[in-house]
Amino acid sequence: MIFLIAVLIIVYVIVCSMFIRIHHDYIHPISKASKTIEEITKGNYQARFHFTRNSLLGNLSNRINRLARELTEFSLQEQIQSEQLSTLIDNTESGLVLLDEKGYIHLVNRKFVDYFGKSEKDYIGSIYHKVLENETVQDAIQKVFLYETNVKDSFKHYIGIEKFYIEISGAPIINERNMLKGAVLVLHDITELKKLEGMRKDFVANVSHELRTPITSIKGFSETLLDGAMQDPDISKEFLQIIYNESNRIQLLIEDLLALSKLESDNFRLVLHKINAIELVESLTPAIMYKAEEKGITFTQDIEDIDIKADKDRITQVIINLIDNALHYTPEEGTVALRVYQAKDRIKIEVSDTGIGIPEKELPRIFERFYRIDKARTRNSGGTGLGLAIVKHIIEVHDGEILIDSEVDKGTIITVCLPT
Repeated sequence: MIFLIAVLIIVYVIVCSMFIRIHHDYIHPISKASKTIEEITKGNYQARFHFTRNSLLGNLSNRINRLARELTEFSLQEQIQSEQLSTLIDNTESGLVLLDEKGYIHLVNRKFVDYFGKSEKDYIGSIYHKVLENETVQDAIQKVFLYETNVKDSFKHYIGIEKFYIEISGAPIINERNMLKGAVLVLHDITELKKLEGMRKDFVANVSHELRTPITSIKGFSETLLDGAMQDPDISKEFLQIIYNESNRIQLLIEDLLALSKLESDNFRLVLHKINAIELVESLTPAIMYKAEEKGITFTQDIEDIDIKADKDRITQVIINLIDNALHYTPEEGTVALRVYQAKDRIKIEVSDTGIGIPEKELPRIFERFYRIDKARTRNSGGTGLGLAIVKHIIEVHDGEILIDSEVDKGTIITVCLPT
């Protein structure tokens, strides 16, 4: 009996020892490995499992840890790519909207929020027709979903009192089974393109108008001469003088257009020199005095002995255009003055007159092509309407600026500021 009890005790001790060994070497490590995998599945890629006493579990430990490291690296790469994509979307110059197949908004970028206000949270998760008030945008989305094709449209949009032209492009998102899964909308600001288009149309219209008048005159007087007016020497001389004047006007217009085109071309380069202001003005004075005396206008000048770093031909053109413009708009017995002086780090060329002046509302437009305060007077005096536009471009390529001060019936002062 005692022997049997001893045997049982020994067997029990052996079994317990084996169980403890199995639990310590297998069950506990497997449980720890299971918890480690569970942590990894929750997104904790820093979790690790270390076991080296058993080659089988040691191999499992190495594979779990390698998986965790690879997932960590993958997660970092995904995070970097997500941040890059988010930065790209938020900083693009076009508004962006992403919708699912049910019409719920999943993404809007910063530019879109800038266009339509509110905040990103006000759009995300909402059905589009409840948060997008613009009818053109709603219509574009509906067409994308209805026809499953690309849609393009444009509309005017106001932010405060400022008007913008927005082009909207919508495209369906189709999966590999050819099923509609959503839509993407891109809103692009085409305001500058619209302005350029308007400027082009105005330019063509203005050039056509400016050419039509002298060409009509030349044609009319030529026909009159051919019909017999050449037999009268006085009439013939008068008509030929008019034809000459009108053809000269066309020539001046073409020369000014070519000058503007050259100034605006990408390959235009200034030829800079040090020009003595007194010498420059002295070379122009005889012609200026002749024009002033012809109109009965007093011309004065006050020129400091300074050097101007500029393109001589272009600055000469600036002075001549400004003085011609002043003479055109100054009545008889008026005064036109030219002053060149240095103020701090600027060389200033100032042309003042006692002419008709410019209304305040007209000031922003006087440097536009073909814009005239008094169209009849300028046209009769032979002006092309491009003089101040040329001046503006010349000063801009010299990195200078133009200041203007004017009062109706009192006169105008135009000041050109150039860097020293």
